[in-house]
Amino acid sequence: MDDSLRDRVATAAAWAAAVLVGLVLTWLLFDLARRGLPAWSLELVVASPRDAGRAGGIAPILVSTALILLTCLAAVVPVGLGTAVLLSEVLSEDRLITRVSRRSLDLLAGVPSIVFGLFGNAFFCVALGLGFSILSGGLTLAVMVLPLFARASEEALRSVGRRDRLAAAALGLSRTRTLWSVLLPRALPALIAALVLSLGRAAAETAALVFTSGYVARMPSSLFDSGRALSVHVLDLALNVPGGDARAAASALLLLVVLLMINSGALALGSRLQRRLVATA
Repeated sequence: MDDSLRDRVATAAAWAAAVLVGLVLTWLLFDLARRGLPAWSLELVVASPRDAGRAGGIAPILVSTALILLTCLAAVVPVGLGTAVLLSEVLSEDRLITRVSRRSLDLLAGVPSIVFGLFGNAFFCVALGLGFSILSGGLTLAVMVLPLFARASEEALRSVGRRDRLAAAALGLSRTRTLWSVLLPRALPALIAALVLSLGRAAAETAALVFTSGYVARMPSSLFDSGRALSVHVLDLALNVPGGDARAAASALLLLVVLLMINSGALALGSRLQRRLVATA
């Protein structure tokens, strides 16, 4: 097989894979829209659930989901980014602690979410006395997505070219100044992508939250209240509530809209921050 034929085959395979992914996404959106859009209304967003979720809305569930994700975000970003900086910029490649840390993160990334749920229940709910609460759920999600965010952030920092680092060293910039003025602006798009992937996994998580944040579908007044996440609500309607399929589809469709808004907002924020960091560098 000559090179031109090999290139055409590879191009055709890439296009086929892209089209297949697009068709699957289109079918998923069409199926959810067909079953869920008839149940969409203003009441769905502003009202509380009634009749086990068959009527009313999901306002308390949306608030609980937002609080869980914000708790996860507040915990995972500083720890994950600090870990990435430590592994990529501070510790040398041949140190034992570097190799052990990377292996540990890779191993944790492959642990099933139900295991994180059991850990979160034993540690946050019982050992720390937080009980079934939004705080327990958010911290459990943070532990779960930390390996993904830390490893992706490390690769983002490592993707910055050696020329940029040498230029910063030639200008006499300190390590902290180089990190803030050179590495972070260059790596920011990849860091935002890592954050979006982590939040996407956290927002769609169900098993870990069943054991930590609970099932209560009322408006939370603090992070120590139990709260039902949107993904848990979809599961409950689909499996435990007879006649709840339409509401489950409507809630699932709304979850996809929320994920799309998170992605779009994160990308817009990343672009704005990158321009600001470059301007102040």
